[in-house]
Amino acid sequence: METYILYTILLIVGIGGTYAIIPLFKNLLVDSNVVRPNYKGDMIPVSMGIVFLPMVVINSAILVFSTTNYENLLYLFMYIFGMICMFFAGILDDIVGNRDVSGLKGHFKSLLKGSLTTGGFKALFGGFIGIVISLGVSKSIGDLIINTLIIALSTNLMNLLDLRPGRAIKVYLIIMVSIFITLTGFTKALPLLILPNVLAYFGYDLKAKAMMGDTGSNVLGISIGILFVLGYSLKVRLLWLAFLIFIHILTEKYSLTKIIEKNKVLNFIDKLGR
Repeated sequence: METYILYTILLIVGIGGTYAIIPLFKNLLVDSNVVRPNYKGDMIPVSMGIVFLPMVVINSAILVFSTTNYENLLYLFMYIFGMICMFFAGILDDIVGNRDVSGLKGHFKSLLKGSLTTGGFKALFGGFIGIVISLGVSKSIGDLIINTLIIALSTNLMNLLDLRPGRAIKVYLIIMVSIFITLTGFTKALPLLILPNVLAYFGYDLKAKAMMGDTGSNVLGISIGILFVLGYSLKVRLLWLAFLIFIHILTEKYSLTKIIEKNKVLNFIDKLGR
């Protein structure tokens, strides 16, 4: 199959399929009382990131059909494995999570006191998922540590951003489109397992009709982290890791929302489309 035909199929199936199932899952969540007040206090369905998953699986089947190369299949199943695992951790946090504790520092402090929060579980679980995936592609102990940190911190990156409608997805789209443009080989197709799904859902998030919750943000984050590990040189990975460490330290000390509000350009982009 020609590459451009494959990409077109993945794009159409992802956007069309996700757009079709959004009302079904939205009603399911509302009927099940899986709702939460947004930043304005309006009760809207949470965990709408669940809509990303069905087309990830369907488009994965299309990709499996398109290749017989075992290394390609290994990368594909690593990618699916990571996203499904963090989907599980995210939906657990959305449904039973305690919002009294926030931030990685807060969750690990609770853990040291003998109290496991869903956020703490999610952080530890994400770290172990990062180790499992990194073991399959790393060439040294140093490489393993770098790759594990990239996957774990990338997973949490979207959580840090998902505080206002559309904010996390705007950043995600910028990062993911850049990744798609710069990747080569089979890994270039992997973003199309989830990128079209996010595009189909974007309007609901932007207009505050639903929240993707950690169910969605965790999946988006790990999808970025795994692609950096699979597709980029050590130099690029180190630069990305440095950015991740910086943003995590920054958000532990300062409010990201206040930083954005004080910057005219960032504030304009943040509010665009709402």
